[in-house]
Amino acid sequence: MEKRVIYDKVRMPEICRTYVPVNLTERTMTERYNRVLSKMQELDLDTLVIYADREHGANFAYLTGFEPRFEEALLVLHGEGINYLVLGNENLKMAKYSRIQAEVVHAPHFSLPYQPMGDDKSLSGIMRDAGIYKAKKIGCAGWKMFTGTKENCREMFDIPAFIMDALKCANPYAEICNAAGIFVDSKSGVRNHVNANEIAHYEFGSGLASSRILQAMNAVAPGKTEMEIAEVLSPYGQPATVTTICAAGERFTDAVVFPRANKIELGDKLSLTLGLRGGLSSRAAYVAEKCEELPEDVRDYIEVLAVPYYEALAEWMEAVGIGASCAEIYERIETVLPKEKFHWALNPGHYTADDEWTASPFYPGTEVVLESGVILQADIIPSMQGYGGVSAEDGVVIADEELQGQMKSEYPEMWARMQRRKQFMKQELGIRLKDETFPMSDICGYLRPLILNHTYALKKII
Repeated sequence: MEKRVIYDKVRMPEICRTYVPVNLTERTMTERYNRVLSKMQELDLDTLVIYADREHGANFAYLTGFEPRFEEALLVLHGEGINYLVLGNENLKMAKYSRIQAEVVHAPHFSLPYQPMGDDKSLSGIMRDAGIYKAKKIGCAGWKMFTGTKENCREMFDIPAFIMDALKCANPYAEICNAAGIFVDSKSGVRNHVNANEIAHYEFGSGLASSRILQAMNAVAPGKTEMEIAEVLSPYGQPATVTTICAAGERFTDAVVFPRANKIELGDKLSLTLGLRGGLSSRAAYVAEKCEELPEDVRDYIEVLAVPYYEALAEWMEAVGIGASCAEIYERIETVLPKEKFHWALNPGHYTADDEWTASPFYPGTEVVLESGVILQADIIPSMQGYGGVSAEDGVVIADEELQGQMKSEYPEMWARMQRRKQFMKQELGIRLKDETFPMSDICGYLRPLILNHTYALKKII
């Protein structure tokens, strides 16, 4: 069979070392609010209750601009345009900075244990203060929509029971449904489509994460500890969207998931992952410069696992674009990298934004067709008994000519980076993205299966 991917000399990609955050504009925030109101009208919702906590705050922040620290919080939207922020003790000060106009309702129940509670009002009474009692139909949005077939997913909620109980007590006659799909439904979620300002906002995180992953790759050396390499993966105090990974050898020993004082050894398996708001970059490889340095039973790692994986990755990268069927892309990955042999279990790609994974349009039988304004992340994770992993996760954005024009005129530095990345992928890696598809990562498609060899990488034969 003719080779489609080879392990060969490849120039290292250029990374940006001067990333600067891009704030969301008032126009963007107004667009977001109007889109959510429109979805409420489509679903005939009188009220939308949006839940947040420290880990699950992206839907809340989509409208407020901030996520709660330490505590739970609610944003309550009413169809007539009156909104409420229900906040605990330590988030009250954030109300004046909110990007959406809302009246503040203090909920000491959301505060930390043994902080002043105040016993003048029950939580159900606080919910009444937020206008819950008026609604006939209430949508609740945590962070998760359920898509199983064995339960009534509209009546499954990921909001804490003490809050749901208070909502029902405040309005026992309302119809209450799970409305997280307003934000993350794979077909119609408002967070799945972005404008030029949002692309620039998210490209900061995606690009920064990718640049730090390459720096970490280049810093790996036998004798260094995971913690030393992980120090590179701490960029400017930016919040991570997933647990940062720097793991050599056997992972999860003693149930530890964070970087350890473990010394890296020649022939070790290696995993590196950094996710920031806007994108995640991840690499899995071996700590070696040549195959002879690998354990004897995995010296065929490149041929047996890395090359087939890269064929699938290149297939995915070249397939995504306007009008592409997500069901067909799923089937193409299954053809190139059969699940029965390579045991990948998750969706081969997903949407990304403030969360690392908002939802995935890539699943069997889906009717989703890709459109302009979506940010996607490749996420194919093969597994073969006895071998270490292989991974090159990165993101791309799809933009039609109008959106491209806005990106180019409003954010020329970002546009130049995207053009440079796209050319690198074509010239050095043989991956030809569609005209409307642009890399969000400095290292998109760049995979060194032997991490110590800085001059060789996988590439597609044109």
